[in-house]
Amino acid sequence: MRVAMIGTGYVGLVSGACFADFGHDVVCIDKDPSKIERLNAGGIPIYEPGLDVLVANNVKAGRLSFTIEAAEAVKGADAVFIAVGTPSRRGDGHADLSYVYAAAEEIAGLIEGFTVIVTKSTVPVGTGDEIEKIIKAKRPDAQFAVVSNPEFLREGAAIEDFKHPDRVVVGLEDERARPVMAELYRPLFLNETPMVFTGRRTSELIKYAANAFLAMKITFINEMADLCEAVGADVQQVAKGIGLDKRIGGKFLNAGPGYGGSCFPKDTLALVKTAQDYGAPTRLIETTVQVNDARKKAMAGKVAASLSNDLAGKTVGVLGLTFKPNTDDMRDAPALDIIPALQAQGATVQAYDPEGAHEAQHMLKDVAFKTDAYDAAQGADVLVIITEWDQFRALDFDRLKGAMKTPVLVDLRNIYKPEDVTSKGFKYASIGRK
Repeated sequence: MRVAMIGTGYVGLVSGACFADFGHDVVCIDKDPSKIERLNAGGIPIYEPGLDVLVANNVKAGRLSFTIEAAEAVKGADAVFIAVGTPSRRGDGHADLSYVYAAAEEIAGLIEGFTVIVTKSTVPVGTGDEIEKIIKAKRPDAQFAVVSNPEFLREGAAIEDFKHPDRVVVGLEDERARPVMAELYRPLFLNETPMVFTGRRTSELIKYAANAFLAMKITFINEMADLCEAVGADVQQVAKGIGLDKRIGGKFLNAGPGYGGSCFPKDTLALVKTAQDYGAPTRLIETTVQVNDARKKAMAGKVAASLSNDLAGKTVGVLGLTFKPNTDDMRDAPALDIIPALQAQGATVQAYDPEGAHEAQHMLKDVAFKTDAYDAAQGADVLVIITEWDQFRALDFDRLKGAMKTPVLVDLRNIYKPEDVTSKGFKYASIGRK
């Protein structure tokens, strides 16, 4: 099939490359000439394991191309995907749909013959209806169907998630779109991937409901971690004990400094706002947002406590800046709250991240960016693990101890056993454990 993908950000680029790998002819379109130039030169504007090879292979095979000109790609497409950003709108927290609606306006003037227009971007309930109105207003003669097809990609594992998903959700109101969407995802039938066909508004809500539930699960175990610290229990054993219950499951029960990233913060907030607009407030999600925001800021207090609540003139080494490992994404990363809070208490911060330093330099002030974990530990009064990159899981503690001014480790991801660290002569603090 012929596919046009509007947007070459995280979702658009991964989805376009994977559809091409399924055998479809895909053209990815973006308004940013520098991004398209970089892609055509073989560069990848985001860090995602395996994406560079996937893109290169499909470009070489002639199934994947990149352009700033939408006309030819959209005119010849069986399906046009809208995969543009929907950031939180400044001032009110609603999803900013200006890029989605601009894409719809452009698509309306270009489609020829029956075309399925697919919203891949995360959008509030009713957005598909508005897209349909925009296109009908501009092109009353156009033959098209608007479909919701939300993405469920985890950064760092996006290719695996696309090719081996738990499910594919398709929301439609026009049955002509069903065979087109089924053909697009036909390679997944071999894996017996569940295809959930539903109404368009239901599909739009499924995406938000899924992210909100996972965000609540993370926030729940973080609050249990605080309780564990107060009563002398172990949150990891609590998580294991409840996670073995099949009704609960063990995923997303890892206590830490709070959730971040490109999805959970903006999607929970957008769902809260949508629910309020419809007079059906979501109190659990409202509380989740508030608790998570407060938690990220509070993590600086745990670091301060490791140095007798006195950070003035102290040097803090930070390991990990991105919101999770295997990505360069800094959006709403806990580090963006923790580091300024440390600096406000008089600390000097030096940090290392395997992939996120370039983005972090634009978002953090007065931070010395280091070349590796041991460089970040050099002369530090305390070392803080914020992101659980694999390379931080087997640190040489003798080498760290020799580099640091005082051997203090604050592990905000619980990647070490307390006894293993203290046996090396370190003072050790973690989340929800003695």
